[in-house]
Amino acid sequence: MSRNRAHVVKADRKRVMDRHEFTASERLLLVASLILVCFVAVLFRLGYLQLVRHREYLLSAARQQQRTIEITPKRGSVYDRNMDPLAMSIPVDSVFADPIDVGDPQLAAQLLSRVLGIPVDVLEAKLSSAQNFVWIARKVPPDKKEAVEALNLKGIYFQKENQRIYPKRDLAAHVLGFVDLDEKGLGGIEYELDNQIRGKSEKFVMLADARQRWFDGVEAQRERGADVVLTIDEQIQYIAERELAAVIAKTHAQAGTVVVMNPNTGEILALANWPKFNPNAANEASAEARMDRAVSALYEPGSTFKLITLAAAFDQDIIRPEEVFDCENGAVYLAGHRIRDHKPFGLLRVSDILAQSSDVGAIKIALRLGAPKFYDYIRAFGFGQLTGVDLPGESRGLVRRLENWSAISIGSISMGQEVGVTPIQLVTAVSAIANGGLLYRPHVVAQLRRDNQVLPPEGPLTPVEAKRVIRPDTAATLRRLMEGVILNGTGPLAHLDGWTAAGKTGTAQKIDPTTGRYSRTQLIASFTGFAPINNPAVTILVSLDSPVGEHEGGQVAAPVFKRIAEQALPYLDVPRDVPIEPRLIQVAYKDRNASHLAALADFTPTDFAALPDLPPAKSSGTNARSANNHMPAVTVAVDEGGDILIPDFAGKTMREVTKRCLKLGLDPFLVGSGLATSQAPAAGLKVRPGAKLTVQFGAPAPKIARPKRKRRH
Repeated sequence: MSRNRAHVVKADRKRVMDRHEFTASERLLLVASLILVCFVAVLFRLGYLQLVRHREYLLSAARQQQRTIEITPKRGSVYDRNMDPLAMSIPVDSVFADPIDVGDPQLAAQLLSRVLGIPVDVLEAKLSSAQNFVWIARKVPPDKKEAVEALNLKGIYFQKENQRIYPKRDLAAHVLGFVDLDEKGLGGIEYELDNQIRGKSEKFVMLADARQRWFDGVEAQRERGADVVLTIDEQIQYIAERELAAVIAKTHAQAGTVVVMNPNTGEILALANWPKFNPNAANEASAEARMDRAVSALYEPGSTFKLITLAAAFDQDIIRPEEVFDCENGAVYLAGHRIRDHKPFGLLRVSDILAQSSDVGAIKIALRLGAPKFYDYIRAFGFGQLTGVDLPGESRGLVRRLENWSAISIGSISMGQEVGVTPIQLVTAVSAIANGGLLYRPHVVAQLRRDNQVLPPEGPLTPVEAKRVIRPDTAATLRRLMEGVILNGTGPLAHLDGWTAAGKTGTAQKIDPTTGRYSRTQLIASFTGFAPINNPAVTILVSLDSPVGEHEGGQVAAPVFKRIAEQALPYLDVPRDVPIEPRLIQVAYKDRNASHLAALADFTPTDFAALPDLPPAKSSGTNARSANNHMPAVTVAVDEGGDILIPDFAGKTMREVTKRCLKLGLDPFLVGSGLATSQAPAAGLKVRPGAKLTVQFGAPAPKIARPKRKRRH
């Protein structure tokens, strides 16, 4: 019995062992199955995260680890016609913060306020923000950047941005314009060509490490704007601004404008306004100072508009230069209104009507011409419409439609009243007379460039064909009559030494806003002209608003024309077309006791009675070289003791001499043509700023090759 029981137990134990081995296999299979299921689940989860929710988690990570900052784009540079830089962009530092990373916003705000000059409450509000990026200060100077960096504040970082600078400060400010903090153009060329100069926005990716410390990342996008080459000449612009400032200081005029144009192309070589401003700190200037008066300011042109009256009459062949008009002793009745002349004139030839600026004579010529024809020529010369100049804010001017003219309008308009013009309109019209009758579109942009490649013109830069407004013979007649204004009329102070010149004076009354009538004290004094007559190189307009004391255009504006022309013409290598009087070579220096910062005045020779007798200049020929051979030795009283060392100009051209003198602060007086042969004061002497320097030019004598002597055998 006991053996049977033991046998049964043994059999049961064996069955248990067999069952245990089967369970282990199943368990192994089960474990493998579980592993497979888990693996599939992980793969499924990874696939779900990588494929379905990839973008969501990627954006979430990017929000935590990086920040894309859009900064001001790098604007293209602006150059003058000789590729001298007038505007450029440079990298500067801006300060930003990650408020989450700032430990003590209140303390950080106090420390930053002392360095940056920003109110504490403003900084504290930014540093307590829930955002992870805030600007603290944009485009800080290097010293402030170093001061902030020295604070070593947690959560405060720096980022490079672009800042616009104007290295010549207020030079050509109204042409260049200015930009705001985000480098958007707000005036001048900066505004007119903002899309081309600005280019596309720049974006930078800022990265953060595991401790949320920010550092510079990679640049995501960068495309610089186009460079602009202007027709402006930096040297002529400087001359125009200097002479305008001098006459403003002398006359105490409220405002003024000077425009220098190439009459053969419409290129503006200089455009100066007063008051002016520094575009590096444009927000500190008044709106009046930032106004480009050359293209925006309306004024009645006065007697300068008589050029249009005579141009129309000559072009219609209804008058002749020698024809005589009765100016009725200075008064004429028109539609029951008595119009008085500025002087009582009797019988005057047409040439004298322009030279003496007779209002009565101009009215009688306009009456013969008739209102319809007169109106057509006014519009043809571009008045009452945009010239198309590539500068913002241009005014159309004011020319009433013909049907709105009153009975006396033709008389008023013929002498420059009842019509509003801008300086750019008038100088463009006078340039048409200078070049033979073609009206060009004035412009200040020569070309756009990118990567040293010239871009095709588009929009406002598209070339426009010149329009003929008067016949060439009409323009030639007017040029001769305008020369008479300077030689025998109201503009003798515009007479140039060495070049022929033509022009017209203007003195226009302003409307008194309180009475609505013409003021007797507030006037616009102007002069516009060109030189030389037969081959004009420059047209110059000078306009002064409300000068005090002497107020006529021939008194205050004509001398400015003279000074600008006598510096610009030799700089442009324009040969003299009249002989120079030998006595003009005797240069008088300013009084030793006079301040060297005094405004430039007209050149006045020393007392001729104290000078030795000089040989007369030859009158034959129109080239200055005919007189150069008989020039006396230059003798001057040198005012030494200054800090300007006079260089040696021997062998230099007129352009080189003028450019160097302007850079040194000397007042050049150039005689002759060709290359420099002598100068006074001599090279090596030191003089004060503003001192006159006379340089004589002439072609060197050619070397004559001597024939070789034959040897005797």
